[in-house]
Amino acid sequence: MTDPIADYLTRVRNAYLAGHKIVEIPASKMKAEITRILHEKGYILSYKVVEGTPYNTIKIALKYHPETKKAAVKKIQRISTPGLRKYVGVEDMPRVLNGLGIAILSTSKGVMSDKEARDLNIGGEVICYVY
Repeated sequence: MTDPIADYLTRVRNAYLAGHKIVEIPASKMKAEITRILHEKGYILSYKVVEGTPYNTIKIALKYHPETKKAAVKKIQRISTPGLRKYVGVEDMPRVLNGLGIAILSTSKGVMSDKEARDLNIGGEVICYVY
């Protein structure tokens, strides 16, 4: 697999489209940090890193609107790929849907949302957009 982050995002996107409540994904530190940000920003209900053999997994409980059953994530899109990395400075930081969505960045201070990176005045690699 050449792009495990794209595989992670695709699994989450497909689980939302299929109406699943839980999705299991092979774990890594980067995927765990992206999942933590999605949980903090309210795009998923909860998550749990399950340690096991032969590899660890991340169990994610997906979030839907209680009455209309619409998914909390409308679109989740990979931006920086292994073939074409996208780096931004703090002055060029993207605003997803004019601030309604989030951009997840990998910075020198760790993985964080675009708002947190602006507050710390640092740029980095744009991993994905979520809205």
